[in-house]
Amino acid sequence: MRIGELADRFGLGTHVLRHWETMGLLTPAARVNGRRRYTRDHVIRVMTIIRAKGGGMSLDQIGDVLSATGKAERRALLQRHHADLERRLAEIATSKRLIEHLMECGAEDFTQCPDYRRMVETALDPSDCVSNS
Repeated sequence: MRIGELADRFGLGTHVLRHWETMGLLTPAARVNGRRRYTRDHVIRVMTIIRAKGGGMSLDQIGDVLSATGKAERRALLQRHHADLERRLAEIATSKRLIEHLMECGAEDFTQCPDYRRMVETALDPSDCVSNS
């Protein structure tokens, strides 16, 4: 398939695929009469990049995983990212609980709501706080 067809399949601009090629994330397509031609392997690679980005990985991180020299190296990279995802999911769950409480809270000033204050205090990580002294 041509570059436009591959890009359209994923709702991407062709410039995105060209950029990924220059970054080494996507192997350059074979050229037929000077035009890029992509295969099913390219479709899988693009989907892999899109899913990794959706999971919060940067293009550099994706490149590291895709270019890992072995299973152990790739696994170590993915374990670090997995730990980061777990941390972010916990933060999202906490934020979701706070928002759900606020949607139902009857207090005029939610910051004075005892339940909300307790939830916020429980969610605080002391290492996130900066002392003003």
